[in-house]
Amino acid sequence: MDVGIVNAHEMLALSEVEPEIKTGCDNLVFNKTPDATDVMLELTKKEKERLEALKNGGGAMEVKQTSWRDLDVTKRLEHALINGISQYVDQDVEEARQQAEKPLHIIEGPLMDGMNIIGDLFGAGKMFLPQVIKSARVMKKAVAYLIPFMEEEKREKLIAEGKNPEDFDENDDSNFAGKVLMATVKGDVHDIGKNIVAVVLGCNNYKVYDIGVMCSCELILEKAKEYNVDVIGLSGLITPSLDEMVVVAKEMSKGGFKQPLLIGGATTSKMHTAVKVSPNYFTLEHPVIHVLDASRSVTVVSSLLGENKEDYVTDIMEEYEEMREDYYAGLEDRYFLTFDQAKEQKLVIDFDVVPPAPAPNKLGVTVIDNVSLEDVVPYIDWNPFFQTWELRGRYPNRGYPKIFNDEAVGSEAKKLFDDAQKLMKEIIANKSMYLKGVVGLFAANSTEDGEDVNIYQSEDDRENGEPCHKFCMLRQQSEKESDDPYLSQADFIAPAGYKDHLGMFAVSCFGCEELVAKYESEHDDYNKIMSQALADRFVEAFAEYLHRVIRTDMWGYAKDESLNEEDLLKIKYVGVRPAPGYPSQPDHTEKTTMWNAIKAKELAGITLSESLSMIPAASVSALVFAHPQSCYFAVGQVGKDQVQSYAERKNMELELAERWLSPILNYERD
Repeated sequence: MDVGIVNAHEMLALSEVEPEIKTGCDNLVFNKTPDATDVMLELTKKEKERLEALKNGGGAMEVKQTSWRDLDVTKRLEHALINGISQYVDQDVEEARQQAEKPLHIIEGPLMDGMNIIGDLFGAGKMFLPQVIKSARVMKKAVAYLIPFMEEEKREKLIAEGKNPEDFDENDDSNFAGKVLMATVKGDVHDIGKNIVAVVLGCNNYKVYDIGVMCSCELILEKAKEYNVDVIGLSGLITPSLDEMVVVAKEMSKGGFKQPLLIGGATTSKMHTAVKVSPNYFTLEHPVIHVLDASRSVTVVSSLLGENKEDYVTDIMEEYEEMREDYYAGLEDRYFLTFDQAKEQKLVIDFDVVPPAPAPNKLGVTVIDNVSLEDVVPYIDWNPFFQTWELRGRYPNRGYPKIFNDEAVGSEAKKLFDDAQKLMKEIIANKSMYLKGVVGLFAANSTEDGEDVNIYQSEDDRENGEPCHKFCMLRQQSEKESDDPYLSQADFIAPAGYKDHLGMFAVSCFGCEELVAKYESEHDDYNKIMSQALADRFVEAFAEYLHRVIRTDMWGYAKDESLNEEDLLKIKYVGVRPAPGYPSQPDHTEKTTMWNAIKAKELAGITLSESLSMIPAASVSALVFAHPQSCYFAVGQVGKDQVQSYAERKNMELELAERWLSPILNYERD
């Protein structure tokens, strides 16, 4: 057989297949036994007889139901949960309610039975994150249907007992395995990972209090007390969030909190948690633990609230102590050049031999509001999409589209991708998301000391030495074993006397928040998270599309470029577009200079939080360098001598500069 066609809604999960049939299928497909064909023919014969008996209304022989819709209602609910089928939820829950003594019994019975199976399958690696999110959607819709009946039942009971129903605590959470508070820290607006963790924990009978994004330390601690939670989880994407997590840990220690603290998010790491966060709060009673992804969250929380907590925490404490020792030993072994030495070994471009790119066709600031979602779809890089959903193929099937061939995750990855395509078409058709941005192209020269870049509103301003803004750069200082230069982005811009230029842009995908709110109101976590994941893909594709337009048209230095989308994703074009806050310039405060230069807030509606996270969350900003010798690199750790110089050049207090640069300092702040 080359291909099989099945009705997906009629398929059983592997765990639901009769052992006899499962064994027969395994033996036949993998040719395990000589009689595999005969056994399967016999099983098929029995199935045909059963179907004939059903058609004839027969009851003489014992009939086993095949369609899951013919199962008992409790089994139908379990099947719908395990397979993430929400189509029949309301009618099945209503049928179950008519049969049950109390609505709560449906939740405690078939719904929780199904969720327990899901938890076991997910923990055993037999179920993947997208399936879990779909199952959570079924659970939420079922519970939402039952809530009015449960509230009415409680109200009648209280009245019968002579009590005031208005005094009843609607937030009674005594039936949960534990209570977890989740928050994205102050100044950070990214929450897709936190949303996924909340759903996974909810599927395992933990009550999750998600208090949102940009949560101050005071709010986090206040809500932790109010809800009397067992565990606190902090999330963040941008590097300033790392420092904010340290602040929260310190305040929890001062406030006498006893809850374990979980750390997660794209910018976090086990090393940062061990070195910077845990020393401020970690004890056997209330450890600080880094959670790599959603699939680990249940194991961590259950271990912290289980009988073997002490052994589990002791192992992590010892691991983190070893990591701290290795980290500080590594700092002692690592050698850094002084800032002056690094400057002496900078990248020196001969701008006479390799001159700057020609002047842009369109200088100044341009609003970009005529790019449709359809325009950017071909530029989408789908690899981060699958990473968001924690689907990772193994070699040789890593990455899109090879992931579809992966034996373990390929099938689920294809289903997920198909769902994404369906929702993407709906979003495009409904215009529920849209793109907008702003581009700036300016005359530019490196400063006299070669460490920063001045930009000018016009050639006259350049001639008169009147810059409108200055972008401050950072230089590599960690010693190299090769003769490679110590790079700074300022090296890519020619000094005074040359007519060089610098580009920049900020772009966003708008409308995601409204779509997320819609799906939240429908108890649909799956499409809520899918919407956020697609918004991220749209805006990243918009950045790729716009960078090409800048190169070939607005600036026009690569007007003959003929790369396809695959080549673009492999960065085969001339020039680079590094983003403020990322490895080539790890200081997020440089965004404020960009925002002032291109009026991103006024012209495109893209704002910055107090920690300089871009709002909407689906936003991208970057500087655009055109010189063929410009490249991506990581600044790495820097010394105090450079930080002092940097703070002076930015007219910023040293203490404030150190706070913003905290993740890359090669010394401890005072």
